[in-house]
Amino acid sequence: MSDLPDPASQPAFDRLSGLLERFRVRARLFHNGPLCGVSVFDAKPGRAFLHVLRRGEMELRHRGPGLPRRVKVTEPTLLFYPRPVLHEFRNPPRDGSDFTCAEIEFDGGDQHPLVRALPPVLLLPLTQVEGLDLSLQLLFSETERLRCGQRILADRLFEVVLIQLLRWLVDRPEVSEVRTGLMAGLADPRLARVLTAMQESPGAAWTLDRMADLAGMSRSAFAARFKDVVGEPPAAYLADWRMALAQQALRQGRPVKQIADELGYANPSALSRVFTQRVGQSPRAWKEGLSAPANAP
Repeated sequence: MSDLPDPASQPAFDRLSGLLERFRVRARLFHNGPLCGVSVFDAKPGRAFLHVLRRGEMELRHRGPGLPRRVKVTEPTLLFYPRPVLHEFRNPPRDGSDFTCAEIEFDGGDQHPLVRALPPVLLLPLTQVEGLDLSLQLLFSETERLRCGQRILADRLFEVVLIQLLRWLVDRPEVSEVRTGLMAGLADPRLARVLTAMQESPGAAWTLDRMADLAGMSRSAFAARFKDVVGEPPAAYLADWRMALAQQALRQGRPVKQIADELGYANPSALSRVFTQRVGQSPRAWKEGLSAPANAP
């Protein structure tokens, strides 16, 4: 018998807001209407896509490794690319499909925790994703004719659709076919409480005892399950989460001493040691690399 409780018997709690408040997502609508012939979407750093096929059929092609080369899409579908992936839509010239498309910007790009936890592409028929109907109706209605504030409102509605999609995926990690990692951890009733608490209070004194108590498990059972589901020990996950927050703060130009205080380190030197171990560079070197020219040696 499993030692996990029935999820329905547990008090509800929010598994996404704390993460998305620290690492935001933004959408920008760039197309609404038919696409005929061949449409190519380049893979550029920091560029993600969310396409909604509203009507018609098409052939989807990928050029990257580890991706299906050709996929026939025959029904209204969400196509979500959380990371840069070169992809093509091929539609019959006389029977163009109707699309609503947005570029998605994740804070931190490929280092955004959810981006790292998701596969390179998700193709989901609209009928499969529960709860999107009202948001999609509002989005489609807003894009059908030009009105004041249309672009801003359409962007915000696309962000609502994306968050609803992420919520749905957290509840169904099997859909994304990711067996270990953050998504799998957030789907686990006990581990999710610990992950969410660490995300919301990264500077707290997180001992293994404290984590296990929050999960309602013994130390050994918690440590083993956490590593099996999330893919790394609790202390390693906490260190990586803190380093992701440190990188975000460095991008914002904040001083290392302030970052160290907020993340629970005794001093900047302690933060620098962990940062160098986990990231491979000191905070100063990493920050200097942000401003280096792209073609610099």
